[in-house]
Amino acid sequence: MARRPDDTFSLKERLNSRKVGGTLLLVAAVLAIIIANSPLAPFYESVRDFDLPIPALGIEHMSIGHWASDGVLAIFFFVVGIELKREFVTGALRDPKTAALPIAAAVGGMAVPAITYAIVVGTSGIDGMQGWAIPVATDIAFALGLLAVVGKGLPSAFRTFLLTLAVMDDLLGIVVIAIFYTAALNFLALAGSLVVIGLYALLVNRGINKIWLLIPLALVAWWLMLLSGVHATIAAVLLGLVVPALPRRGDKISLAEDFEHDWNAISQGVALPVFAFFAAGVPFAPGAGSFTDAIAHPVFLGAFLGLLIGKPIGIFLTVLVLHRLPMFRLERQLNMADIAALGGLAGIGFTVSLLIGELAFRSDETFLEYAHLGVLFGSLAAAVVAVGTLRVRARAHRNDAVDTTHMELP
Repeated sequence: MARRPDDTFSLKERLNSRKVGGTLLLVAAVLAIIIANSPLAPFYESVRDFDLPIPALGIEHMSIGHWASDGVLAIFFFVVGIELKREFVTGALRDPKTAALPIAAAVGGMAVPAITYAIVVGTSGIDGMQGWAIPVATDIAFALGLLAVVGKGLPSAFRTFLLTLAVMDDLLGIVVIAIFYTAALNFLALAGSLVVIGLYALLVNRGINKIWLLIPLALVAWWLMLLSGVHATIAAVLLGLVVPALPRRGDKISLAEDFEHDWNAISQGVALPVFAFFAAGVPFAPGAGSFTDAIAHPVFLGAFLGLLIGKPIGIFLTVLVLHRLPMFRLERQLNMADIAALGGLAGIGFTVSLLIGELAFRSDETFLEYAHLGVLFGSLAAAVVAVGTLRVRARAHRNDAVDTTHMELP
């Protein structure tokens, strides 16, 4: 039975909780960067690269850093799966007219950064094209957290548009990981994982939410997905997607709301900071080069420019072209200046971008460091731009509200 009927879990109503997740994520990332560029760097790298295999389960090589990205981060993706399910069933994605434009903007906001990366890296002549998807993702925790801090005064439609775009961005990012960053498939293990996920779905949809039963099933599904060659976090997403998003008879809240309440705190308080700590610890001078060499490297520039420029341009142009068509609707409270400001927020690509970088360049440590450095600097630059543009748009909307009030006075 779902619990906590006195709590509310609408994504819109819980935007303020993103402040906590964004802050912890930022602290962990900054701490990792400081350590990685200090005399403690060798110790940090030895801990991150320390191998913790489990041969009995077929896990022959798994460093602590990989446990963070392949294992601990699965909690975050489980919450993402639940959020996706709730948005499709009860949220903005349920209404095609409301969802169509931000969904299209999410697609455009992924295509242009990928093209930007491909142009920068492809014309350089280096072998780094496997990282094309690094700048396509928006970090939902950072983006919504920053909006909650500096976006006061913006209309609710702005938050709804960003939330829908970010949720669809997550879904498409997951699809990209599953299709383009999957090693040789073990079909037997994949089938086994899907069977276990099906059993999990059967139980939760019958209202059975016993922790002692569901957590072992989830771990088995994760393990089999890992052995299959598909990134193990995909199992977590699928597990989240099968949780029922409507209350059962006699319940005041759905199981999805209840699970999100329980696991979101663990995701924000443990999973994301742990992943950020082991993923963001990048030296400013990777390999044998200098910092100047690093920021001039094509992989760095591809990730950096993809997030800072490609992401907002892709979103803006998509909305500009489509919003006048009858099947797409831009809310009356929004205009193209708001979409331009929103594009800066979407350029904050941290968690999923770092993960894709790891998947793309696990065999090339130097390229991986260039990619991560590009993600960090690109996300930081996008956040700085977003703070400025959000303040301008919030002030404009407050002034419009005051002018409207004066006009309505007798």
